[in-house]
Amino acid sequence: MDGKTLKSARVQARMTQAKAAARMGVSQPYFSMLEKGDRAFTDGLARAAAKLFGLSPVALPLPPASKLAVKVDPHFMARQLSGLGYPGYAHLRPVKANPAAVVLQALLQDDLGARLSDALPCVLLVHHDLDWKWLVNSAKQFDAQNRLGFLVGMALELAEQRNFHPDASSELRPVLAVLERSRLAGEDTLCEESMTKSERAWLRENRSNLARHWNLLCAMMPEDLTYVSERQAA
Repeated sequence: MDGKTLKSARVQARMTQAKAAARMGVSQPYFSMLEKGDRAFTDGLARAAAKLFGLSPVALPLPPASKLAVKVDPHFMARQLSGLGYPGYAHLRPVKANPAAVVLQALLQDDLGARLSDALPCVLLVHHDLDWKWLVNSAKQFDAQNRLGFLVGMALELAEQRNFHPDASSELRPVLAVLERSRLAGEDTLCEESMTKSERAWLRENRSNLARHWNLLCAMMPEDLTYVSERQAA
């Protein structure tokens, strides 16, 4: 969240600074300083502004990456995915979160589960205007760039080959190029570290070319992503 985004949202909503400030629980002079960039947004104010103006989840605050490197409750992550508009979890009560933070925390799990990992390319596709610099740099910090590279590649395939959110391609291609330069040689999984030796051996022979390129033992294929549908098309 920044002052330019806040001002644009307020003007589009045809709301005065005084009214917006009152709705957010701050004074009009303080609100004006937020718009001018003279005051930094707290997490609470960023969330209040996003709720007031119906902003995209990408406007929500991003936590320090170190806080996301912990085991997460799968049900809570499913609710976050619901909050990001993923149809597979639409029946759950949504939790609002920045998509970049949700994806990073997912990538840092040892065992995420196929249903959750299948949602990630869709999140990157739909929210392709997320803070890529933060996500890429944070993934590199934890040596998770191959996992992210595979997911970005999968999202790009969906955008270009199946014509879902074709406008996303221009965002995804440069990200993939950056990740390509830092691709790791070591073998990894897409958050499935508990798989058996026989499962690993099978995947080495039967994984997709994309998974092989990113040195991942992963069975995900574009055709398996059930909830990428025409409802999500641009």
